[in-house]
Amino acid sequence: MTIVVNAKGASDAGPSMGPARGVIFIHSCPRAVSPHVEWALAHVFGSQVSIDWADQPVAPGCVRAELIWGGPQGTGAKIASALHAFRQLRHEVTEDPSPGREGERFSSTPALGLFRATIGVHGDVMVPEDRLKAAVVQAALTGESLADEIGRLIGAPWDEELEAFRAAHEGSPVRLLHQAPRPALTASPA
Repeated sequence: MTIVVNAKGASDAGPSMGPARGVIFIHSCPRAVSPHVEWALAHVFGSQVSIDWADQPVAPGCVRAELIWGGPQGTGAKIASALHAFRQLRHEVTEDPSPGREGERFSSTPALGLFRATIGVHGDVMVPEDRLKAAVVQAALTGESLADEIGRLIGAPWDEELEAFRAAHEGSPVRLLHQAPRPALTASPA
């Protein structure tokens, strides 16, 4: 079940009434760590946070949760920072675009660490020009493909790792594909 949390001082009418809003997806959290996550979020929001945890079928012994939040601009980064202290979590935090500010998305996995992206008003990951130029240089220096470099810039490795956790919910069949071969692209004869 999704719960709504407002930062202290934000309207009790719901997250749409605050200056910023977003969603917290905790995809997997060891059950023993879950109370600590609630305490960390309570520190960010300035009030008690009680999460309705559900079992995570992809990771036995772990739980998952979804929260909608409201608060001042920049709260998404504070939430991501608080959750990043728990390196064993898989989570995503979003902050919707608000007046004068683009949105943000944070993704974290134990293997990959924390990823941050700027999100435009239509939900697209926005990559600054200087980071694209650096990706071109990095690809040339390392011999990796430019597509792989750009994939990292838009968070593709995090999306790939988190996809099974995003799709898992009670009653859903969970299919894990590990290193599935990809078909080769060939040109068709003219």
